[in-house]
Amino acid sequence: MKQILGAVALAVVATSAGAQVGHLPQNSPYRDVETNQEFTFFGGHYSAGGDVLGVTPRGGPMFGIRYEKHLGGPAFLMARWSHVNSERNAIDPTKAGAAAQLGRKNVSLNIVPIINLGVGVASCGCTVKPDPYKFGTPFAFSFGSGLRYVPGGRFQLRVDWNDYLYQLKYPTQYYSNTTGTGTAAPSGQARSFWKNNGALTIGASLLFFQ
Repeated sequence: MKQILGAVALAVVATSAGAQVGHLPQNSPYRDVETNQEFTFFGGHYSAGGDVLGVTPRGGPMFGIRYEKHLGGPAFLMARWSHVNSERNAIDPTKAGAAAQLGRKNVSLNIVPIINLGVGVASCGCTVKPDPYKFGTPFAFSFGSGLRYVPGGRFQLRVDWNDYLYQLKYPTQYYSNTTGTGTAAPSGQARSFWKNNGALTIGASLLFFQ
């Protein structure tokens, strides 16, 4: 969706430039981006949405790669892989008080939208024993916008903001406690819920193929 929005904006600018009076094409201050594919390295910060128990992955530094191909008009095909150096609080639901807190653990969160509409999967190495929480591989939807700076030649710079939306689930052990002493989710708290997670990145692209 990010690529569609960006392409529509560029199409509007190009149309307006073409309608101007007083410039021959060769003298116009506007230039078309003549390449139709790009490969981008990007990095930035991932701002994860919060949760009631604080056991899901938190925000952190983000980096990744993206391949993009112009299909025609405002349509782009995009494949992107992102990695977040994240962390999460782990708990042992069979214990009470301070003994239930297992501390903050480093985890790796990966987000892989695979088409231009921003549909893909998210995964996380979030397992911390004896905490029963598992991240799984939920579907991830993304949307956002960006700015491209193309000074000429084969390189460009771009800034992108994206929102990643995916569903998370608390384990049943957070709700049922056979010992009567463990940590439980708040009364009425849903087991599954959707989270919005924002990311701001800056990337450098290599443009190729006309």
